[in-house]
Amino acid sequence: MTAPCPIALTMDVLGDRWSLVVLRDIMFGGRRTFRDLLSGSPEGIASNILSARLKRLVAEGLLTKRPDPGHSQRVHYTLTAPAIALVPVMATLSAWGRAHRPGAGSACSCGQLAQLDGAADWQAVMDALTARHLADPEGGLTAPLPPILARLATPPGRAQTETMP
Repeated sequence: MTAPCPIALTMDVLGDRWSLVVLRDIMFGGRRTFRDLLSGSPEGIASNILSARLKRLVAEGLLTKRPDPGHSQRVHYTLTAPAIALVPVMATLSAWGRAHRPGAGSACSCGQLAQLDGAADWQAVMDALTARHLADPEGGLTAPLPPILARLATPPGRAQTETMP
């Protein structure tokens, strides 16, 4: 049994490497399907691990699964409000990694995340994710990325060439 410490309880949900990577790819990489998450992960997540993490994140209330109206065997994963509330945590982890881990900051789906300038930028990202995942989850599948999400999805030093996930 985990102690009632908030950090320990959070680590029970997010304490493995892959859970945060999957959330990162959905938040900042625009990936919404199993196939996109599997093929788009530069870390090379195995399909069985991805499947287990997606099931766990759904069970923990960080993601929801929605059937794809155009494809009966495909589902789309959508962030929930508790997952979107992790944006400041993800930004802080990204900034720490850039400052203290050699090689951090190369091409990744959170590209400019460490460059967010505090609470106002974090709120803008959370608002964009809320609109895309909660307010209009079906439209969020095909709509262009809001500018702040497109900027975050573009690795440092690369031009934004597309705005669709």
